[in-house]
Amino acid sequence: MQRAGYLLYDSSVEKMAPEEHETSKAIADSIERTNASSFAARHHAIRQQHAKGQGYLKGELTVYDDLPNHLRQGMFATARSYPIIIRLSTAFGDIRSDRIRVPRGMAIKVLGVDGTKALPEDNSANQDLLLVNHKNYFSDAASYLKIQRKFELQPSTPDIVLRSLGFLARGFKKASGCIGFALPMGVDAVADAGDNILGESFYSQAAIRFGDYIARLCAAPVSESVLQLRGMPAYTDDNMLRNSVVDFFRNNTAEYELRAQLGTDLRRTPVEDASIEWLEEVSPHQPIGRITLPPQEADSPERRAYSDEILSFDPWRCLEAHQPLGSIMRLRKEVYRASSGFRHKMNERPMKEPHDISEYPD
Repeated sequence: MQRAGYLLYDSSVEKMAPEEHETSKAIADSIERTNASSFAARHHAIRQQHAKGQGYLKGELTVYDDLPNHLRQGMFATARSYPIIIRLSTAFGDIRSDRIRVPRGMAIKVLGVDGTKALPEDNSANQDLLLVNHKNYFSDAASYLKIQRKFELQPSTPDIVLRSLGFLARGFKKASGCIGFALPMGVDAVADAGDNILGESFYSQAAIRFGDYIARLCAAPVSESVLQLRGMPAYTDDNMLRNSVVDFFRNNTAEYELRAQLGTDLRRTPVEDASIEWLEEVSPHQPIGRITLPPQEADSPERRAYSDEILSFDPWRCLEAHQPLGSIMRLRKEVYRASSGFRHKMNERPMKEPHDISEYPD
């Protein structure tokens, strides 16, 4: 069913594969082994993905006051401002050199969001948005299982091997672009250009409920301060990304626009297959709010400890109106909770959700 040309949300948009429970269990078991081996090597638990923090920020998300009705959904129903915490990161469940060019993440925690939560056990007033600088992801849980088994080998793989694989992948990506061939998702991930993280656009990759509708989200740079960083290289030393973020925020403000793509039909804007790009000509990005990040200390020891050790970011920490949808998102429901629980337990640092932005260290 549609309204104003957009697909209306209904529980029937999700179609679980018969083997999904078994596949999800296999992925969870693999992640458990990866977490255990990483802890044994480090004597400290880190995130299973996006382990390396590249900047720890606070700011504000302002919902636009002139949105049309189809965008006034969930937390965007009323024009207002929310305090936010952002953790910038790079992929891999390991702390590696920035010379290894891997996908970058922007995890956003929106504080003080009122409404019914997607999970009854979620007693926070926060909404987490997890975005990555790639538009698409693995298609479903079954495809993710194949790459997860390779992730088990990653901690023991030398940096030089990963850098060499990235070099080859970027060559394949350039060649595939010339002949119109789509790279496998795993190859595309290690073929990341490695540009300045602040100049990137970030995407939800998979679908979420958007009130009456279905959407994918994007945060795109809009202030000149970050637009001029688009495509700028940032892989000249082992910690170049974090250093560049810290240097930038000493004197500069960054602004990003939060945008929504609304689903139009399950063929061109699918819910279950996260590998299919929602094309702009089918579903254009529509502005819904602005993220403002003022000058600040982006990597104090206190902020790093709070963000890396205390906080967790989970797409299922959300309003019912923004429930994650599709196979990949259903997979994350249990896996994120189990992985986060392992990290907090082993480090003896209980997870705590902030109630107020004043709890975030300066």
